[in-house]
Amino acid sequence: MTRPEEVRFLRTQSTMAYSEGRLLALREGALHVLAPDGWTRLRTERPRGTTWLTREQAEDWCEREGWPLQLLNQVPHAGRV
Repeated sequence: MTRPEEVRFLRTQSTMAYSEGRLLALREGALHVLAPDGWTRLRTERPRGTTWLTREQAEDWCEREGWPLQLLNQVPHAGRV
């Protein structure tokens, strides 16, 4: 049995403003969205229409969108923003 990932990634549905959707991260029950100034905490429920991504898929998303890959390692812990 493998241990669950410490951070799980999701992608929102595509929109006109975000044709590749937006990258979300779930860590310790706290949901965050990747924003221009880093990770921003969202409400506790994940938005409808999101799809789970593997770490590799999240890396691919970052590369396509021009985000530095190290941001995937900087998702805040619950209680910190």
